[in-house]
Amino acid sequence: MPLQTLPLTNARAHFLMAEQQRELRRLYNDTDERTEPFDPASLAGGVLLGYEEDGELLAIGGLKPLQDGSAEIKRMYTLPSARGRRLGRAVLEGLIEWGRAQGLTRLVLETGDQQAEALGLYQSSGFTRIPNFGYYVGMENSLCFELKL
Repeated sequence: MPLQTLPLTNARAHFLMAEQQRELRRLYNDTDERTEPFDPASLAGGVLLGYEEDGELLAIGGLKPLQDGSAEIKRMYTLPSARGRRLGRAVLEGLIEWGRAQGLTRLVLETGDQQAEALGLYQSSGFTRIPNFGYYVGMENSLCFELKL
């Protein structure tokens, strides 16, 4: 099965998470100091999904549990060579399914205003804009969304 649950220690997933951060830093001319600190262990109690083909991990996404019956979507990323194949949508749909099965009430996420593909994916999946939350309050270029489950 191409979409699978990955252990939080999966080195290939960590590589994709690092690639995502490098891409975002280039896109936003950003530095490590402005990027939200992230530890894959923060997904404990949530899930890390990956889309794999022919032994290669092509896309990932995770859910970080929050205290109010919701979870935050973290580290959605598809390798540039695999884009345009709806793999990100498959991962997102898997995360939504998992959240519903766990009885979560909503999913939230943050993305940047320069990420047209991500914005299109989230909006076409039913996510709506909300005020920036948590780490993202007051951050320009950050856009936050939610999906009620």
